[in-house]
Amino acid sequence: MSHNTWIHRIARTAIAKPLVDTKVTPNQLTTARLATGLAAAAALAVGESPWQHLGGALFVLSILLDRADGELARLTGTTSSWGHAYDLFADAASDFLIFSGLGVGLRDGAYGQWAVPMGFLAGAAVVAIYWLVVRIEALKGARAAEMPGFFGFDVDDAIVAVPVAVWLGWSEPLLAAAALGAPLFALFFFFLFWRKLAAAEPEQ
Repeated sequence: MSHNTWIHRIARTAIAKPLVDTKVTPNQLTTARLATGLAAAAALAVGESPWQHLGGALFVLSILLDRADGELARLTGTTSSWGHAYDLFADAASDFLIFSGLGVGLRDGAYGQWAVPMGFLAGAAVVAIYWLVVRIEALKGARAAEMPGFFGFDVDDAIVAVPVAVWLGWSEPLLAAAALGAPLFALFFFFLFWRKLAAAEPEQ
């Protein structure tokens, strides 16, 4: 992922820079990101307004905190491999929970009980992508799994579609798109980098 997208710039200006001379650490921001992601998922799981709208707002905050932790680490010179691993764990957990919560919240809608496994499927696919990132970076080095951004946006920024769709009342189309699109992107991501994985595996 790029470190200079529009969302990173907002997080850097609004959150990270004001915290540079404080006792707040990047890992504390990561913990706050995880907590707000969990709270957002719980709100979406209620499945009713205003809880869904609140869930969308909490998830926007979670996304900004996700960018801010790395920004604060770079600004204060406190980057670490452990912090990076914790950040990826928080990202994977938050995204899995948000899609799972979305599915649970839509169980009484058009998809019925199918909404629940649809949410789990989308979330599991996102976790698989993060696992691939960890695996590739372990074998090929930091940022080896990075994909190019476009016009100031990163592929990872697509997660912003979740709160936007919720606010616009498009939760069900979002769930269907995520249940189909996330596994397909996970497969695409795997095939995009499988040569790196294969080349790094020791010969038997």
